[in-house]
Amino acid sequence: MKSDIGLIGLGVMGQNLVLNMANHGYSVSVFNRTLRVVDEFIAGKAEGYGLITGTHTIPEFVESLRKPRTIMLMVKAGYAVDAVIEQLKPYLSQGDIIIDCGNSYFKDTIRRSKALEEEGFLYLGVGISGGEEGALKGPSIMPGGSRAAWEHVEKIFTDIAAKVGKGEPCCRYLGPDGAGHFVKMVHNGIEYADMQLIAETYAIMRDLFGMEATEMKEVFQDWSEGDLSSYLIEITRDILGKKDKDTGKPMVDVIKDAAGQKGTGKWTSQEALELGVPAPTLVHAVFARCMSALKDERTVAANVLSGPRQAKLVKDPAEGVSHLKEALYASKICAYAEGFALLKEASKEYRWDLDLAGVSLLWRGGCIIRAQFLERIADAFNRNPNLSNLMLDPYFKDIIACSQESWRSVVGSAICHGIPVPAFSSALSYYDSYRAHVLPANLIQAQRDCFGAHTYERVDRPGVYHTKWLDPGEIAESLEIK
Repeated sequence: MKSDIGLIGLGVMGQNLVLNMANHGYSVSVFNRTLRVVDEFIAGKAEGYGLITGTHTIPEFVESLRKPRTIMLMVKAGYAVDAVIEQLKPYLSQGDIIIDCGNSYFKDTIRRSKALEEEGFLYLGVGISGGEEGALKGPSIMPGGSRAAWEHVEKIFTDIAAKVGKGEPCCRYLGPDGAGHFVKMVHNGIEYADMQLIAETYAIMRDLFGMEATEMKEVFQDWSEGDLSSYLIEITRDILGKKDKDTGKPMVDVIKDAAGQKGTGKWTSQEALELGVPAPTLVHAVFARCMSALKDERTVAANVLSGPRQAKLVKDPAEGVSHLKEALYASKICAYAEGFALLKEASKEYRWDLDLAGVSLLWRGGCIIRAQFLERIADAFNRNPNLSNLMLDPYFKDIIACSQESWRSVVGSAICHGIPVPAFSSALSYYDSYRAHVLPANLIQAQRDCFGAHTYERVDRPGVYHTKWLDPGEIAESLEIK
């Protein structure tokens, strides 16, 4: 009997997706470059699953699938995806479907989609979020690519996806070629910002409020049941409650302060620059990880570079925590506003016609940034599909207005006491820049025209102008450029 679907790449995520599909009644063939992994999986986690078939060669794998063959790839982004596709192609037939479920760069997905469809194959680039647990129990799934391919696999993906509300799947078709992988990339960019904001919140509690991990745990427990409720808040609560078996210290205190990254945050930052979309909170969250990696340099600098005098701890931590909660919520809104502004611009640039309300609904369950207020984001874009920025929605505008005093107090106190808060301060500057009727960019444009004759526009009449800035005298003449 032929399998419904095949999967190549039996890392933990791949294995759990296979088990998820089998648990929903789908027969799955599997292959892995290291054959020992196939045998260990079949004899281990997959033991007793009559719906899972192990294969040892690409031809055997392809032959085990019913037509049109549907093949999921769970391999490392980049060259490995291209290499596996080239291995598969000689054994495939017209109309067969390849689905890249890894964290591929969306422009690679655009390229592969075009090339494979020209050869008669169908291609999907699918973002999957939720980690190991999500892969097994229900992830958030973000598909893009061939609509014909999507219609063929829709039931499988909606069946295995996380469910929210009245059983609604966190999975829907997003658009052609690289749309799915772009949405997943932005999800990860927001994730970077969200994690950095929480880390800065922890640093303020520790260094300014003098709180211990157990006290912080109680705060995050409280926050997990209110407006800030989210997966990241919940796991932060749990992390702060763990103690190290060897030392008895809070586990978080024995972990080296150097955070890793896999590239999707960097891609989000690069694309924001490419499209000209301001996303400072997302970008500075990436830079914060880069700074954390300079552990040895920071250790030397700490003994050389001076900061403010020894900080005085906040006298009333409870009041400080109240302000911090407001600052975190306002900053989180800005991070999401930046992410959705990037999605909006990319949708126009790449002609994807993204449904932004639909994207926010995809993230309500299964994924790392799942949070209570994603429902509010969906409401905002349902009220106004042409909303230019999330901060202009009445609900979010009012939240920031109410949080503003606390937000500014928290950022100011942290800076005065030498506590680095790149995400908090970037979010606040983003808000202040966006609401500014006049920015100092007029001086920058004058400088550009002075040294490079880049021209400028005037505020009092139309047209494009240039001034001979270095001519003697105080009176400058604007020369209109025809």
